[in-house]
Amino acid sequence: MSGLFNQIAGLLWGLPIIFLILGVSVYYTVIMKFPQFTQLKEMFRLLKERGESEEGLSPFQSFIFTAARTIGVGNIAGMAMGIYFGGPGAIFWLWVLALFGSSIAILEGTLGQTYKQVIHNEYKSGPANYMAKGFKSKRLGKGFAIAYSLITAISLTFLMSGVQAFYIVQGLHDAFNLPVIILAIAFTLLLGIVIFGGLKRIGHTSQKLSPIAGLVYVTLSLIVIVVNYRKMPEVISLIFQSAFGQQAVFGAVVASALQWGIRRGVHANEIGIGTSAITSATAQVSHPAQQGLLGGLSVYIGTLFVCTTTTFMILVTDSYNVIHPNGTLIHQGVPGLQAGNPFVAHAIQSVIPIPNIGNVIVALAILIFAFVALTAYYLYAESSLAYIVGDHPKVFVGLKCCFLVSIFVGTMVVSDVIWAMADIGYGLMAWTNVIAILFVGHQGVRIVKDYTDQRAQGIKKPSFVPKSLGLEPHKGIWDQEAD
Repeated sequence: MSGLFNQIAGLLWGLPIIFLILGVSVYYTVIMKFPQFTQLKEMFRLLKERGESEEGLSPFQSFIFTAARTIGVGNIAGMAMGIYFGGPGAIFWLWVLALFGSSIAILEGTLGQTYKQVIHNEYKSGPANYMAKGFKSKRLGKGFAIAYSLITAISLTFLMSGVQAFYIVQGLHDAFNLPVIILAIAFTLLLGIVIFGGLKRIGHTSQKLSPIAGLVYVTLSLIVIVVNYRKMPEVISLIFQSAFGQQAVFGAVVASALQWGIRRGVHANEIGIGTSAITSATAQVSHPAQQGLLGGLSVYIGTLFVCTTTTFMILVTDSYNVIHPNGTLIHQGVPGLQAGNPFVAHAIQSVIPIPNIGNVIVALAILIFAFVALTAYYLYAESSLAYIVGDHPKVFVGLKCCFLVSIFVGTMVVSDVIWAMADIGYGLMAWTNVIAILFVGHQGVRIVKDYTDQRAQGIKKPSFVPKSLGLEPHKGIWDQEAD
C-alpha cells in the first residue's frame, strides 16, 4: 500500500506541476506589476482594519486564520523531510515559490471574496465559487467547480488531515511517553469541541493561539541559529550551491531539490491549492482586494519565518541526513535518526542541553500549529461541500463526524503512508486550481487594480462596484458590504 501511494504522489508531483505552478506564479506577478512587493506597505496598513460582523470575521481575524493555516506540520517536520529528500537546496526553491507564488494567493483571496455567499449564517466561498462564476464557458466552469469541490472535500477529510494529527500525537508521545491511543482520543475530542463550535470559535481559537506559539517557536529557533552564527555564511553558501548542483555531494539530488522544495513548499504555504480563497472569504471587508493582499502577506509569515528558521536551525547544527534517489544516504549528520520531527528536536537539543527539551518544544509547537491548521482544513472541507449541497446543517454534522474519525485513524498510520496520502490530496487540488486560475485569474487582476487605483487617488476606503468591472457576484453580498 505504501508503494502504491508513493507512486501516485510521485506522478502528481512530477516536473509538469512544478513548472505549471512556477510559470503561473511568475506570469501573474508580472501582469499585476509585482504587488507582493509594491503593496507591502498597504498590506501592513490593512492589518489594522476592524469590522467583525455576524456573518464574517474581521480582516485581522481572517488574516490570522489565513496565516495560521500556512503554519503546521509542513513548516517543521515537512522542512526536515524536504531536506532529507532534496538536500539543503530545497529551501531555495521554497523561497522562490513564496516570493512569486504569493501572487496566486492574492488572486485566490480576491476572487474568493468577490464570489462569497452566506451559508448557514456565515460567509463561505472558495475556488469552486470563482470557477463556476468566473469561466466564460459556464459549463466548463461548473465542471471545474464540482470536480474541485469533490476533490477538496474528500482530500481534506480523508487524505490530508491525517499527517497533521499523526505528528501531533507522535510528538506528544515522544516528548511525554504517553500512550498513543489515549493521546489520539483526547486530541480528537478537543478538536471536535472546536469545530462543532462554528466559524467564530475557529477564528477566535486561531487568533489567540497562533501568534503566541509562532513567536515562541521562532524565538527558540533564532537562539539556536545565533549560537551557531559563525556557520551561517557556510550554510547560506551550501543552500545556493546545493540548489544549483554546484555542491558535489548534493549534485545527484539537484532535481530533487527543485521538486521537493516546491512539493514541501506547497504543503507549508498552500500556494496554488486554492485554500487561501476559503479563509480570505470569511472576512467582512469593503473591497475584495483587501483580503486578497492580506492573503499574499500570509504566505511570507509561514515561509520566511517558520520554514526558514526551521531550515537554518537544522543546517547550522548539521542535524540532518540526505538520501539519494537510489536509497543510499549521501549525507549523515545524524546517523540513524528518522527524518521529520527528530531533526528539529536534535537541533534544539544541541543548544539547550536540558534532557528531552527538544522533543518537548517540537511537540508543543506542532500541537498548536497543527491544531489550528486542522481547524482550517475542516473549514476548507465544509466550504467545498457547501458548494455542492448548499445550506444543509445535517450534512455538515456528518462531515464533522467523518473528519474526526479520519483524524483519529490518521494518528495510527505509518508516517511515509500518511505523507504520501497528503501529497496526493495536495497534488489533485493544485492541478485543478492552478489550471482554473489561468482561466479566471485576469478577473482578479482587474479587481486588484481597481483597488490600488482608488488608493492611489487618495480614497481611504475604496468601494467595490462589481458591475463596473463586468462581474456578477452573488446577489446582495456587496450591497450588504457597502451598507
